[in-house]
Amino acid sequence: MNIQRESITELLDRLSEVVPDYPSAGISFKDLTPVFADAVGLRRITDAVIEPFSGQFDVIAGLEARGFVMAAAAAYASGTGMVTVRKAGKLPRPVHSMDYTLEYGTATLELHRDDVAPGTRVLILDDVLATGGTVGSAVKLFEMAGAQVVGIGVVLELSALGGRGSLGANKVHSLQLV
Repeated sequence: MNIQRESITELLDRLSEVVPDYPSAGISFKDLTPVFADAVGLRRITDAVIEPFSGQFDVIAGLEARGFVMAAAAAYASGTGMVTVRKAGKLPRPVHSMDYTLEYGTATLELHRDDVAPGTRVLILDDVLATGGTVGSAVKLFEMAGAQVVGIGVVLELSALGGRGSLGANKVHSLQLV
């Protein structure tokens, strides 16, 4: 196959590693770290995930942890800044906090209170959209801060888990449905 004409789906299928029974029996985990390690792969997924939002955002937010990779690359590619949304207890200054339910338990996300000014247009990036709990909590954190979420970009969307439906009217762009 000519790599120059390879679709994003073909690229993800070629570069990703599927790990059976991870993190538990019966689950096939699609590991994106080989995609991130490939220069062409990283550039192509970065460009593809932000393209529908071109010119609509002031800053890109990355969700811990693989979302940091996506957001840093996208911020650099688009000439914008990047903010991090972290798990509880990882940020040193005053934070907005949001508890949420995962497919396997509960967690808390946090955002520094002063990372974005009110009215800032934010594009949220993460590696996977599953149930929507993590991304939905990030949306709420930015709303608490007075920012405007212009969209959500993910590499993989686990469509059977219905995460997109839990995100309301937010525009979601995923590169591959699995």
